[in-house]
Amino acid sequence: MFYPHEITLPKKVIVGLELLEKVGLYIKAIDAMISKAIIVSGASETAAYAKLVSDALQQCHIETWTVPISSSTMSEVEKTINIAKDVAANVIIGVGGGKAIDVAKYSSYMLSKPFISVPTSPSHDGIASPFASIKDVGKVTSVKASTPILIIADVAVMARAPRRNIVSGCGDLLGKFSAVLDWKLAHKLRGEYYGDYAASLSLLSAQHIVKYSSMFKTKQIPTGAVRILVEALISSGIAMAIANSTRPASGSEHLIAHAIDLVAGYPALHGEEVGIGAIIALYLHGKNWRKIKGVLGEMGAPTKITQINVSKEQMVKALTIAHSIRPERYTILGEKGFSEEAAERLIEVLELA
Repeated sequence: MFYPHEITLPKKVIVGLELLEKVGLYIKAIDAMISKAIIVSGASETAAYAKLVSDALQQCHIETWTVPISSSTMSEVEKTINIAKDVAANVIIGVGGGKAIDVAKYSSYMLSKPFISVPTSPSHDGIASPFASIKDVGKVTSVKASTPILIIADVAVMARAPRRNIVSGCGDLLGKFSAVLDWKLAHKLRGEYYGDYAASLSLLSAQHIVKYSSMFKTKQIPTGAVRILVEALISSGIAMAIANSTRPASGSEHLIAHAIDLVAGYPALHGEEVGIGAIIALYLHGKNWRKIKGVLGEMGAPTKITQINVSKEQMVKALTIAHSIRPERYTILGEKGFSEEAAERLIEVLELA
């Protein structure tokens, strides 16, 4: 059976060094009519990068308004939308990590304006995906957002991100192994659409991290390793755009991560939680969870719940509710989930406590 879906891809992706000073030129090459831009950035660390982008835009005769945000919430989205309407902006640019990118892409989607992604931290694959994590829209999972028309990834900038953020991006990508397995399972048992190309692209992103994992062991992760990670994160985002779904990149491991956030109040970085979730999900699928746990450990990523500030009691609770986070999305967690006793045994078997 043919399952139609819409595919919207970026017009251009630029990965390299010293790119922020050229952002205006890249934007004009995409659309010479762009004249007013909203720049969404973090309120502290990324403010300097947002200033560089603003200066580059103004040199190309693009007026700019910078909107500093502190969280990925609807109040920040509404603030961005109101300013964009007031100044008649014709493009929304996200400069920063997850929060700024998510607020920018969702604001863009609500306004039906183009979105441009200028990531400064390689902590997750949202830099290229058409989905955003907005914390107070009634769900903890991702919502539909704009696909970026342009992605400008300055590897030198992203290599200066905290080591923890870089390793978090690796954890997010390793979760693709279980996400694709869950997608295949839903296709087999529920007849859900499954796109082999999108799945293969997502898996390639995860395989790249395993292949080059030794490059991420050093205290100061080299720029070459960060480039590999950034390109893999972008590929994962594009896999979601091809599938028009988060399925290639988000399965039971993400449900576990979302459940942890619900129970423990966002105790760690998203990719750190996903890495823990991937260990559990791969075990349930009967796959080589020990290898992934080993890769995470060698890179310095959390492999125990204490490392993500989660108690055993909280983890048990998270595992018992994870299946209910997205009841419409079938995964290896099934429809009934775990009992408390089964969750405790799982934590013990995988030595997560």
